[in-house]
Order: sequence, then structure tokens, then C-alpha cells
Amino acid sequence: MDVAFVDDLNQLISQATDDLAAAGGSDALEAWRIKYLGGKGALKAVMQRLKKVPKDQKAAAGKAANELKNTLQAAYDQTVADLGDAGQPAAGPAIDVTLPGDKPTIGHVHVITQTINEICDIFGRMGFEVATGPEVEDDHHNFEALNIPPSHPARDPLENFYITEQTMLRSQTSTVQIRVMEHRQPPIRVISPGRVYRPDTVDATHSFMFHQVEGLYVDEGVTMADLKTCLDQFVKAYFGPDVATRFRPSFFPFTEPSAELDIQFHYEDGSTKWIELGGCGMVHPNVFEAVDYDTEKYTGFAFGLGVERLVMRKYNIPDIRLLFAGDVRFLHQF
Repeated sequence: MDVAFVDDLNQLISQATDDLAAAGGSDALEAWRIKYLGGKGALKAVMQRLKKVPKDQKAAAGKAANELKNTLQAAYDQTVADLGDAGQPAAGPAIDVTLPGDKPTIGHVHVITQTINEICDIFGRMGFEVATGPEVEDDHHNFEALNIPPSHPARDPLENFYITEQTMLRSQTSTVQIRVMEHRQPPIRVISPGRVYRPDTVDATHSFMFHQVEGLYVDEGVTMADLKTCLDQFVKAYFGPDVATRFRPSFFPFTEPSAELDIQFHYEDGSTKWIELGGCGMVHPNVFEAVDYDTEKYTGFAFGLGVERLVMRKYNIPDIRLLFAGDVRFLHQF
């Protein structure tokens, strides 16, 4: 047998035996185990030398190495047994810190955030950029500049979270379009996702906090046809090419004409149903006047979509409260 290899084995067992005899506690025993029996220990290093042993001597050398390993393991186990509970780490079985660690369990992006990112990506491909604004707003940006008069029921204190007479939690992301237009001249093409607040009674389809995505496009010659094309393309990109859209006449103070966007869903039993998705329309001239835009030169459209509504329709979620309950069994599905 390879003399050098045998000498290494003998030297290793002698040193390991002496060190084991000197180990007097659980920490010392664990250090000994890692040093000699661990994944990067001394015994492992000696075993690596087997590939250099002549072929006709490998069988005998391998047998000697395995016997050494068994001897060291038996000596370690016996020492641990002799020491009793003191020979074991307090937390349970020993952990070999020389081996690759376990990856910690981490979370993932919430389905609402996933949806907002997808919406921004779809509209981004149409040339829209993302704009944001404060969630604590003033009366001017939340109502006045959006052509909502003081007598309008939307201003009722029972319909809003007022902080003071002039400040409140924003009730719509339309406030962002005013802030954008105050500081920029057309052409403007932005979307503004974010949280909004209304004191609604919480049930399967309502919450006092939810998410909206506001869209705004202002330029020369913008028409209702541009609005319909934009939203139709979004719906087909988000829900699929087979989903139909329709626009019903409606009323919003900040758009004229105004419309509700509906989408048609097909069910497994062959039935279909039109579902309201959001409001839209051409920006009212009074809104342009509030930001000093030339109403004879510029036109534009705006729309507002509820993110939770998009999520619930796409993934067939029956209750909005599931999105905020924090149940990981539900959230891990997305």
C-alpha cells in the first residue's frame, strides 16, 4: 500500500484521538466533529488523496480510509454518549456549518402589486409614463380643479376622510392629473396608480381603502376614438384578445362626454355577462382652464380603473377582503 498515504492515516487518527480526549463539552465536541468529520474536515482532505494512489493499491487504501472514518465516528459517538446531555448542543442535533445553508423562506410580490406592475407595463408600451402624487390632498386638487362644485354630493364629509376643512385623504387618483398639468405643457400621456380612501362599509366588493389607476392623455386633436382604442387595447392585453368592450354614456364632473367602460365575460356554462370596469371621458374644458391650458388648442381624455376590480375579475376572486386578510395560503396562489 502507498506508504505516504498510510502515514497520513496514522498521523490523522493519532491527532484526532488526542484532540477528542481533550474535548470536554458540547462546543468542543462540535468543533472536533467539524474539524475531522465535517464536509471540509481533515478526513475529507485525506480521502481526496485516494485518486492519487496507484490503481493496484486503491482497494486496500480505500478500505483503510473507511475503517479510519468508522473509527473516528465511533469514538465521537461514544464520547457524546459518555458525556450525556452535556455532549449535545442545547438546540438539538448538531448543525454542520461547513455544509451549504438552507435558503430562508421569503415572501413574494403581492397580487395587487403584480397587477399594478402589469398595468404600467401595458400602458408603458402605449407611450404612457407613470406619475405619482400625495395621498393626503387639499380640497383644490381633489375637488375644485376637477370641476366638482361645493354643492356636489361627492364633497359630503360622510363620503370622505377629512383631516381638516381643506385637507383630506384623496378619494381618487384624478388629483395626480391636476398636479401633472400644473407643471407641464402638452403633450402629456401619464398613468397614476395609487391608494385612495372612501368611508365605505366593508363587504365583499367594497373597502375603505383601495387602489386606482388614473390615465390622462392631452395633446392637439385627441378624440373619443383615441380613448376607446386605448382602453380596448388595454383590456385585450390584460384579459385576453377574446374579451369585448362597450362604452355606456355616463356623467362625471371632470369629463364631457363621459362613459362607463364595460367588459364582457364568458362563463363555462355558455352564458355571458357585462361587467363595469371603470369610468372615462374627454377632459372637461373647465379642468383645462384650472391649469391654464388653451381649451381651443388642446383636447384630452382621462380614465380611472379600480385595481382590485381588475384583480378580482381576472382571477375570479369572490371577496375583496381576501386581498387584505394576509392569509399566505391565499396569497401564495399568485
